[in-house]
Amino acid sequence: MEGASRVLLRRARESRRPRLCRRSQYFLLLFLHLLASPSIGYYSEGYLRKIIEEAKVVKFVGSFNFPVKIYVMLHQKSPHILCITENLRDVELIDPSFHWHTPIDTTVPDNSSVKVTSTGSLIFHNFTEEMSGIYTCSLTYKRIPEEVEKTLQLKYVLYAYVNPDFYYQFTARYHSAPCNSIYNVSFEKKLLQILSKLVVDLSCKITLNKSECHHVKMQRAGLQNELFFTFSVIPMENGTKGPDECTKPPCDPVERLNKAKNLIERFFTQQVDILEKRSEPLPEIYYIQGTLQIVWINLCRPGYGMNALMHPNCPDCCVICNPGTYNPHSGIHCLQCNSSMAYGSTKC
Repeated sequence: MEGASRVLLRRARESRRPRLCRRSQYFLLLFLHLLASPSIGYYSEGYLRKIIEEAKVVKFVGSFNFPVKIYVMLHQKSPHILCITENLRDVELIDPSFHWHTPIDTTVPDNSSVKVTSTGSLIFHNFTEEMSGIYTCSLTYKRIPEEVEKTLQLKYVLYAYVNPDFYYQFTARYHSAPCNSIYNVSFEKKLLQILSKLVVDLSCKITLNKSECHHVKMQRAGLQNELFFTFSVIPMENGTKGPDECTKPPCDPVERLNKAKNLIERFFTQQVDILEKRSEPLPEIYYIQGTLQIVWINLCRPGYGMNALMHPNCPDCCVICNPGTYNPHSGIHCLQCNSSMAYGSTKC
């Protein structure tokens, strides 16, 4: 038999050892079971991968109070749209049944593009413009076997959306030759060639939007001729024509566009520096310091628009235009039109 002093010493040492809570003990036993299981390969490569993939799935629940807006990228898979509310999500439901209806009040079909799971989740695998609209789900259930069935009706508004096209627009002014002079036309071509060479390695292109010559009355001075240039810098694969032309890293269009902007800003700054160091008289055509202005511009494809007030959960998205609106060109606004009855109208 141990002496009393040894017993007390041993108990004191054991009390210092960290003890696992029941939850930790459970996971430890589960882990040891998996290690000992002959099907450990199945768990690691199949079952665990499935758990990870399911954890990444975005899910939306309905609301008693208002239709829930859900945004689905065009031609992509939708999030899982659950026919249930947040309050009922973690509640046991007896004999639940789910019935989904399309915007034209027909039963949602089960095909390669859309599926309703056994638990009532609506999933689109290739969301198209025509799929936009108000979907209704009817949930019938009991909380206990003895009670009367309850029916809950939930509405979801599904919108197709795309990422906006974008570019930088530059305006700059040059002191020029007389407005009818051929030298102005020649200078314009050379300027565009230089700017294009600056950004070509970034897979960006320069587009001349407008070039105008005006007579400008200077403050407390006479008239002078000025060229007003407006040009755009566009990432090649971000345009509306042709496939992705990006072949050189980095391929992120925003990063390349910002680098192109910095190069162009430096080019105009260097023009000022060269003129300040020049000892000879100024040339007939030269950049007017401080006139360079740069604006970031977003564009949506026809039938889509941006509206942060209407779509606060997707403020930077080009969302398909609602019935009663349309967008005929590559702008960012869906315009009012009472005769347009479909989503994504391009004509009024």
